[in-house]
Amino acid sequence: MPLKILIVDDEEPARQGLTALLGRWGYDVDEAADGQEALAKAAAGLPSVVLSDLVMPKMDGLDLLRALKTDVPFASVILLTGQGSIDTAVTAMREGAYDYLTKPVDVARLRVLIPKAAERGEALRDVALLRRKLSQVWGMGRLVGTSHGMQEVYRLIEVAAPTPAAVLISGESGTGKELVARTLHELSPRAKGPFVAVNCAAIPETLLESEIFGHEKGAFTGALERRPGCFELAHEGTIFLDEIAEMNPGTQAKFLRILQDGTVRRLGGKTEIKVDVRVLAATNKDPVKAIQEGTFREDLYYRLNVVSLALPPLRERRDDIPALVQAFIEEFNARYDKRIRSVDESVLNGLIAQGWPGNVRELRNTLERAIIVCDGDTILPRHMPPAPALRSTEPADGPDSVSFRVGTSLEDAEKALILKTLVANGNNKTRAADVLGISLKTLHNKLKAYGS
Repeated sequence: MPLKILIVDDEEPARQGLTALLGRWGYDVDEAADGQEALAKAAAGLPSVVLSDLVMPKMDGLDLLRALKTDVPFASVILLTGQGSIDTAVTAMREGAYDYLTKPVDVARLRVLIPKAAERGEALRDVALLRRKLSQVWGMGRLVGTSHGMQEVYRLIEVAAPTPAAVLISGESGTGKELVARTLHELSPRAKGPFVAVNCAAIPETLLESEIFGHEKGAFTGALERRPGCFELAHEGTIFLDEIAEMNPGTQAKFLRILQDGTVRRLGGKTEIKVDVRVLAATNKDPVKAIQEGTFREDLYYRLNVVSLALPPLRERRDDIPALVQAFIEEFNARYDKRIRSVDESVLNGLIAQGWPGNVRELRNTLERAIIVCDGDTILPRHMPPAPALRSTEPADGPDSVSFRVGTSLEDAEKALILKTLVANGNNKTRAADVLGISLKTLHNKLKAYGS
């Protein structure tokens, strides 16, 4: 489907010329003669890119930009300006415009810029639509974040959820693997069926097979009655096997047979029971390393890894921390009948600077404690847990790490992170920008501001 672009200009010849040009490039183009008309068409047509003149009657480009941020927040806005309005265009970029072009438009630059703006618009649209679905399922305080890593998570969830495919979710403890599994289930055709979660690391090895496969009366000492296993309980629904790599190899072999045949036999039983179950699994280990160490069967790995979904650790998505903090404030305000509105800037900077080895779970627990003890409408430093609860566990001088003291300003933390990332990537700006999840242009602008 062609990407949608909206051209906004009060001069008909300019508008028609751009429409014809972009149409030849394969885009689905619509037109508007002023900002008010553009706002109505954008709300109805949901364009990925809005190419707007800056100076227009009724509603100028800057006012249109501000309105679109509310009504169509996922549209990328490129402003067209004369030489005398460049300062205004720069102001617009600070308010969220993707970029600007001076008139007469440089066609070569426009051809490069449009796909990049469209890609950003489509990514923001996907996130917005999926977040709307997720909010209907979970409400506030669940999957939160718009970082590059989380956008990829949302994309894979949206792609995988409607299918019966097995999904292997990997990520450090506390990154939200079970939450992702539940989301996959709730957005799937099996949503009305059961969701059964099994933590393979929390159940003693002697009981794990009984828990998963079930047992007949008298199958072993203590088996006083017949008990169905998790696979039977999850029939026509979803089973989630957390920390799958903690299963012993013998149990893994039996589990592999279930995946192959779609049948399960209770311990001590003789009858094969047909089950219709979607399997989701998760591990906090590196699966390839676990295979090499002999703790994770290779054939089982390939059966489970139809769709691979890797959750980024919190330290790699620090830009999401303000949104997570706000989500947790709203969640715990409701739970504890609080009226907290925000966190102090120094507290937020400290939260952003931490290593968070426990990831989102640790951040959530930290905020819950702070909200409980907070006696006003703002979380202050005195409400935060004492050190070392807020800490960075990354080596201070490691080649691939950067650490900050609590109280470091956001600007200084950002500068240190960007410069260290640049060095770690051999001063390759393109690669560093990709790692940081920002555009190359943004990286150049920040380096220029640093005098680098």
